[in-house]
Amino acid sequence: MNLDHLIFVVQENRSFDHYFGTYPGADGIPMNEKGVPTVCAPDPFLPRCVKPFHTSDLVNKGGPHNHQVSVISVNGGKMDGFLYALWRRCIEEKDAQGCIRKPDPDRVPDAMSYHDRREIPNYWRYADEFILQDRMFAPTDSWTLPAHLYLVSGWSAECGSPYDPMSCETELDFPDGLEGRPEYEWDPIFAWTDITWLLKKNDVSWAYYAGGVICTPNNMDECFERGTRRQQNVLAYFTDVHQTDQLENIKDHGEFFSAVEEGTLPSVSWIVPGRGGHSEHPSTHDPITEGQAYVTRLVNAVMRSDLWYDTAIFLTWDDWGGFYDHVPPPRVDEGGYGIRVPGLLISPWADRDLDIDHQTLSFDAYLKLIEDRFLDGQRLDPKTDGRPDSRPTVREEVDILGDLAKEFDFSQEPIEPIILDPTPHRD
Repeated sequence: MNLDHLIFVVQENRSFDHYFGTYPGADGIPMNEKGVPTVCAPDPFLPRCVKPFHTSDLVNKGGPHNHQVSVISVNGGKMDGFLYALWRRCIEEKDAQGCIRKPDPDRVPDAMSYHDRREIPNYWRYADEFILQDRMFAPTDSWTLPAHLYLVSGWSAECGSPYDPMSCETELDFPDGLEGRPEYEWDPIFAWTDITWLLKKNDVSWAYYAGGVICTPNNMDECFERGTRRQQNVLAYFTDVHQTDQLENIKDHGEFFSAVEEGTLPSVSWIVPGRGGHSEHPSTHDPITEGQAYVTRLVNAVMRSDLWYDTAIFLTWDDWGGFYDHVPPPRVDEGGYGIRVPGLLISPWADRDLDIDHQTLSFDAYLKLIEDRFLDGQRLDPKTDGRPDSRPTVREEVDILGDLAKEFDFSQEPIEPIILDPTPHRD
């Protein structure tokens, strides 16, 4: 495999249908011959069933997104509970995001909305030129923290002891999150084994680029504006990262750009956004174009460098953010999968004949690719990885999980860099 660098860029809170539901050839929003959606979600307030609709609004509200809300939204596979989930959260939490205060026949919650090339032209251009994944499911039917835990470890759990990997049990809600812990104190919490244990063991370099600054006791104002939230900076809380002295591999975004420019980018990189509009999280109240610009600058930096021809960039979103999607997520274990999210491969070796990958994928496929490329296929398997834990499933070995290696063609002429304007003009 002609790849020395794997880069995983993880944005926030968008479903596949919300961003690519009308992309040609994708498994998008079901529509009739006139382009009218044939699916809908019942409105709990009014006698109507709301169809997905296009919105040109760049600031969206979305809806609640946790395990309970996911179950309600999926509704046993009917995929019609999105508005009911929004209503239920409003009853339970008066100030909940995206709430409906009273029935209004002229107002439709944007949880049922979708965007297209007009709002996110760069994302659609990447889909045109490289590979769009239309069966990328969030790894779990819950929110940001569990999704990011699965991203780097294939599991989400709470542990009776941070020093006993066998004391952990699956946890999807984390009702208290990581609240109460200072942003700058990274104490061990998660005792099970993450992928960095194997990377260290096999002398594979990695970095986790978390936000615009690394939080310290001396920069809390800047941390609040540009730092990364605890639920996204999860590697800082893994016991094995502490035990193997790898905390210095957690870096800020500026260090990513420097590493690209200097040719020192590690073999495996994760990039997660800091606070503010870069993340595309609806609660920031910032336009989605800010997130698109941030991602475009990351991609442009790699494309302009000597690293482009031995690199693969994977772009995805951590969960659905309350937005509608019509495809029922498969169940592989008690942890998931979750509702579909967008997924893209951006690489000079992306198979020109593939266009859209219809394999069933999840973040577990990222771990599988890392393991196959750099670890001779060693899995995060308690029986063989040298650090046993109590995980119920070796996620990389689930039968329905696709193989990202199938998206590459190393015999083709490489795709040349496509430098895009981070802030393109809207038609």
